[in-house]
Amino acid sequence: MPQETNYYIISDSIGETGLKLAQAVAAQFEAQAAHYLRFPFTHTEPKLMTTLDAAKADNGVVIATLVTPGLAKLGKTYAKQIGVPFIDVMTPMVDAVSDLTGATPSGVAGAVHDLNEKYFDRISAMEFAVLYDDGKDPKGFLEADIVLLGVSRTSKTPLSLFLANRNLKVANLPLVPNAHIPAEIYKVDPKKIVGLTTDASVLMEFRRERMIAYGLNPDTAYSARSQVDAELKFAADLYEKLGCMVINTARRSIEETAMLILERMGLDAFDDAAKH
Repeated sequence: MPQETNYYIISDSIGETGLKLAQAVAAQFEAQAAHYLRFPFTHTEPKLMTTLDAAKADNGVVIATLVTPGLAKLGKTYAKQIGVPFIDVMTPMVDAVSDLTGATPSGVAGAVHDLNEKYFDRISAMEFAVLYDDGKDPKGFLEADIVLLGVSRTSKTPLSLFLANRNLKVANLPLVPNAHIPAEIYKVDPKKIVGLTTDASVLMEFRRERMIAYGLNPDTAYSARSQVDAELKFAADLYEKLGCMVINTARRSIEETAMLILERMGLDAFDDAAKH
């Protein structure tokens, strides 16, 4: 059996940062089975000590993202006493920024997750993405921060939701040769439009897999090379006419494509409040 590693993720918020870091580390050890144990909303000394004791008994590695004043230092000291590996993620970075800028950190746990205006903006953006998915209502194109265009299976919907999680209002439109293009598309600033394309071979394979998943014959007009070529050409001609950004999604993850869009649009990929 593979060796097991228990990652104890301690946070005074929800622990999402610590979890992602633990997963990134675990990915470097493919032969080991990783177990992630999250201990969110750790605000008190007794709760912290109890969790560290559990990590000791479980031969665990502790990843802490604590900003409550004094808590990380306390945890690090106690962990050293009982012999538990303790990685303090936040303190070195917070101290470095504080030393550089002279600013005092707020010490507010989970500041980025508070039910504040940003949170509700994100919920609104998610609702917008669902409401204006697949061109359901053309007026959404004029209200959107980003408009995604693309033929079937170019990741329009998952991209819309991913970008919505960055507080961006995204609408998308599927492209089919000879189909009507809403007049609103031509009224949108081309800088806000992203034309998604892909390689014909990749698109054909995606479509064949989709038909198989539905229990249908994979070799249909939907996945035929002539159909795929016609759709991609129709899309390319439209993108040229609009003068918009074009991104090939073939062999790119949703995250990679989204980051590329944000970079080309001059938006901060890590700013949840990024807007035009």
